[in-house]
Formats: sequence, structure tokens, C-alpha cells
Amino acid sequence: MNFVFISPHFPATYWQFCDRLQRNGVHVLGIGDASYDSLSQSVRSSLTEYYKVDSLEDYDQVFRAVAFFSFKYGKIDWLESLNEYWLEQDARLRTDFHITTGIQADQIDFIKEKSLMKKIYLQNQIPTARQHPVSTLDAAKEFIAQVGYPVIVKPDIGVGATNTWKLINDDQLRDFYAHLPSVPYVMEEFIEGDICSYDAIMDSQCNPVFETMTVWPPVMDIVLKDLDLKYYTCPEAPEKLRELGRRTAKAFGVGRRFIHLEFFRLTKARPGLGEIGDFVALEVNMRPAGGYTPDMMNFACSVDVYQIYADMVTRDARVFPQPDRTYHCAYASRKDGHRYEHTHEDIMRAYGDRMVMQEEMPPMNWPQMGRYMYTARLDSLEETEAFIHFVLDPPLQ
Repeated sequence: MNFVFISPHFPATYWQFCDRLQRNGVHVLGIGDASYDSLSQSVRSSLTEYYKVDSLEDYDQVFRAVAFFSFKYGKIDWLESLNEYWLEQDARLRTDFHITTGIQADQIDFIKEKSLMKKIYLQNQIPTARQHPVSTLDAAKEFIAQVGYPVIVKPDIGVGATNTWKLINDDQLRDFYAHLPSVPYVMEEFIEGDICSYDAIMDSQCNPVFETMTVWPPVMDIVLKDLDLKYYTCPEAPEKLRELGRRTAKAFGVGRRFIHLEFFRLTKARPGLGEIGDFVALEVNMRPAGGYTPDMMNFACSVDVYQIYADMVTRDARVFPQPDRTYHCAYASRKDGHRYEHTHEDIMRAYGDRMVMQEEMPPMNWPQMGRYMYTARLDSLEETEAFIHFVLDPPLQ
């Protein structure tokens, strides 16, 4: 089997997908914009061959790289980056090289554009917030008359909470329209709830071979309000989320993928959507959750999601055994300029034996992920909350 992996060196942990595929007997053919000498030994040893391009943005260069591998190794069976930024290019390459094990160019809009995602939700009776394509101020006022303030405005195509705002009154609405962005935007009713993701690896029939839940803070607030990031992965997903996550995956027809589907878990009942504790669809992401979250899934669920993914690719099944013991895995990070009650030394004394990762993040990640991260494996939700408070609580007054 020939598997082309786009950008195997970034994110930093993704070489592990390549490593497990190679262990399963796959030719893993890397394409990236970093020089071979700059790749870590882990990345190098996980690849059968590496092809450097000047820029992954240059489709012609990447096309030629895939063509070279196809000429040398034969038909390409899979092509993935598992990275949101490259999903559209991945789909185009699959279509051009007749690689059928993934999303094609004519399917990509439904997983990139939030307005088209909404249509799939509604067609399949999946509860979701009402949405309005941003057009005129008068049209926006009519929409708000139906749903009320606050409303969320965000790019129709975008990752995370980039260029997303919460509007709470007419003055903010008028200001938004006075500086209306040039790219398409959507407006949605505001939902009060926790953000929970259904994270799963799906087989060819859109059935999960692995699934779990991660609970997130509002990413928009992390960036706009300069808050500390805290989130945690659970040992399993609740039944309501499993049912809705599986149904959503089938609605989008995304077999044989690692997926990250975002939902609100209502903290306030919303007529037409659900009661407290019910789940409401937010958006779909046809790639793994960002950062170190795949590793957090491993720590929480006592599994190897990289190996489970490789087994799905090569065997369309799960081979990795069910674990005997599971945990919660929590991430808490600190930013420069913030004050905290406990020192680094305090944290390591209190949680050092449960710390599974602790490091300084790259500068490009500081606004979202924080500068200094602490990730611990804990026995319960109560211990998880206590750990997060210990790391992030401000000094006592």
C-alpha cells in the first residue's frame, strides 16, 4: 500500500501516524516544505521516502511530487495531511490522481463552508443553531428579531475562532456592518452551553473503531479576552453524544477518517433545540483535534490512536485491545503577563507523578495554546477540575 502524507513534520506529533502506518507495512511517502536535513530523526525513520517542495501552497509542485511517487511506487492508495489547512488541496490531489479513499474535490465545500454544513444538519434532523448569511443590515435585524441578542458572526470558511465576534446590541451590529469584511460571513443565534467534541476514527461504513469526548472552552474568548486555555479529554463519550456523533458522521458520509465534530452541550434549555444536557451541532472538522489532543486521547483512554488509525487504513478494523483502565487527561496553560497563585515548582511537587507532558509551546501557539503547558492524567472529573484550578488560579487577595 502506498500512502502519501502531506507535511509529516507539522504538527510536531503527526510523524506518529506515519510511524504506525509503516509498522503495518505501508510505504509512507512524505511531501513537505522543510529540508530533509532539518527533519527530526523520528520523522525521517517513519518515512519510506521524502520529497521536498519549495512551498506546499504551490499546487503544481505538490502535484509533481505525487506524480513522482506514483511513477516510482505505483498507484497511490491514500493521500492525507490530516490538517485543516490542506484539506481542500488534499481533495483536489485525490481527484486528480483517482485516489478514492477520501474526500473528493466536489465534496469539499460541505466540510469547509459553515452554511453548507448547516444544510446537511437540517436535512438529517440534527439539532443546530439557526443561521443567517450576512448580507444587509436590515436583513440582519430581521434575523435578530427572531433569535434575539447576542448573535455570533464568523467567516463562512474559517478555522477555530479567527475573525469571529459576539454582538450584543444594535450599536455593535451597526459597527460590524460599517466595517463589513470582504469575505462571506454567517450570523448565528447564540447558544449557551459547553463545547464538547465527538472525536472518532471511522471505518469504511462510517462506524467508529474509536470514539471519545473532549470538553473545550470557548476558543473565541481565549484569544479575544486573553484567557488561559484549559480543556480535558474524557475516557468515553456519553451515550447522547455517541448517538449524535455517529449520525452526523453518516450524514456527511465520512468513512475511513479521523474526525473532530463539535457540539454544544446545553447549559440552558433552548426552545426547538433541546433541554439542559442535550447536544446541538456546531461544526464538523474532518481531521483530528488540534494540538496535543490525540496524545491526550491516548493518555485518557489508555490506547494508541495513531495505531488505531493505521489499523483502520490497512485493515478497516480495530486491532488495538480495549484498555483495562481509563482516566481523564487535562491540559492547562499559562500566558506571559498573567499572575498565578502557584509556582512551577509548586505544580510539579503536587502533580509531577501524574504529569504526562510539560513544555514551553512555540511562539506561534501562545495566543491560543499558552506559553507554558501542563498536561496531567487524573482519575476523575473532580481531580481534573482541581488540577486546572491549581495551575491557573490567580493569587489570593
